[in-house]
Amino acid sequence: MGAAMPSIVAHLGGLHLYSWAFSSYLLSRAVAMPLFGKLCDLYSSKKLFNVSICIFLVGSVSAGISQNMTQLILSRVIQGIGAGGSFALTYIVLSDISSPEKRGKMMSIASFVWGVASVLGPTLGGFIVNYFSWRWIFFINIPVGAVSLLGIFLYLIETREKREVVSIDYLGMLTLSSSILALLIAFLLAGRSYPWLSFQIVGLFAVAAAVGLAFYHVEKRAKEPILSMDFFKLRRFRFGNGAAFFASFAIFSLFSFSPLFIQGALGKTPAQLGLAMMPLSLGWSFGALACGQVVNLIGKRTASILGGVLLVFGSAMTLWFSSGTSLVLCSIILTVAGLGMGFVSIATLLVVQNSVDISNLGVATASHQFARTLGGTIGIGISGSLVTVTFLNAMKKVLSLDLHQAIDLELLSRIQQNVGNIFLPQIQTRLSTDVQLALQEAVAHGVMPVFCASLLASSVCLVFAILLPRSEFLDGQ
Repeated sequence: MGAAMPSIVAHLGGLHLYSWAFSSYLLSRAVAMPLFGKLCDLYSSKKLFNVSICIFLVGSVSAGISQNMTQLILSRVIQGIGAGGSFALTYIVLSDISSPEKRGKMMSIASFVWGVASVLGPTLGGFIVNYFSWRWIFFINIPVGAVSLLGIFLYLIETREKREVVSIDYLGMLTLSSSILALLIAFLLAGRSYPWLSFQIVGLFAVAAAVGLAFYHVEKRAKEPILSMDFFKLRRFRFGNGAAFFASFAIFSLFSFSPLFIQGALGKTPAQLGLAMMPLSLGWSFGALACGQVVNLIGKRTASILGGVLLVFGSAMTLWFSSGTSLVLCSIILTVAGLGMGFVSIATLLVVQNSVDISNLGVATASHQFARTLGGTIGIGISGSLVTVTFLNAMKKVLSLDLHQAIDLELLSRIQQNVGNIFLPQIQTRLSTDVQLALQEAVAHGVMPVFCASLLASSVCLVFAILLPRSEFLDGQ
């Protein structure tokens, strides 16, 4: 979807809601994962897989027929619920059928498959937008989903024993999602609709903190909490999930807003954008695969640190991005960042799993998925706020100039009514070279805070990786 977002914004408007097309999906996915994980203990994994895929397909159709950004965001919520179920169930089933010594390779293969899909997605998305319509990036999920449903029906065999009684922490899910939602809204509105120290923004942060505190107390008392607070007493669990959180903050920020830079600041077409984003996913895929092969040789902590270093280096290099950056250099830098994320995602997952005994393996796995999703959600929310403020301010300066001699009135009016129109190739080709450069510089300036935030998050990820204990044994052993 990242490759299509500039075109979607150009057609639907609502540039200030850009980040919500990603955040809404990740937030609902974060809430859905532990819910499906609990339901998996009670009901058939096979049936739940089918339900999650059907929910995702309903969201895909709804997104494809959206007429404005609000409808698209609501559709992405539905997609996220379905994706969360499928994501959680995949790793639960793989954990059930693999032994501890083979789990690293199994997880790396699964991540590689996800990565291949991520590689094909932006490329195919750019092609679809360029030659058909952005709506078909959602409709194409229908035949793919149908094949998945058939495969599950024919080949998935139940192996997990079902529990007769399962306690689902609905209140924990409600308080956690409400706290995150208040936080995201605060970042979305701050600096644009209201000053940072206004009553509205401070109030939203206060609500997020209060509901977050309520979530903590709910989890302390819940029979089967969505996220047990006791696990955070374990150093390996704490720092492993912390590294995963900040790594996802960094990589999802790059994944979501690099397309804005490539198409807006570099003036590339959607098809070129898809090809340029491919290395990020490709690096992630091969990083995960390589980590799975060498992690037993170099150790989980060393693999986590190596991933953190690569992620920091890749994020740092994005600070040199400008409207004159070549597409090749951009792709190389994104590849390095992707390799780092591949190592961090697998190594920290194994670290977290190794911090608990076998009876809590499912909970530990779900917590790591949750930390990654939550990091991506908050990262995109904060990055979206930064882009909204800096980019729109930069665009106002450009549009306040006397452009009547450089742009015909009809074209100027279209840009002023919807700034997102500058991402349309048919608009860019009608602009003079000087105006194109001015607009591209505005986009480059607007996206730069995202790259700074990504570097900061990557650095924190590296610190957490360094703080991991050297021992490869369970905490407490």
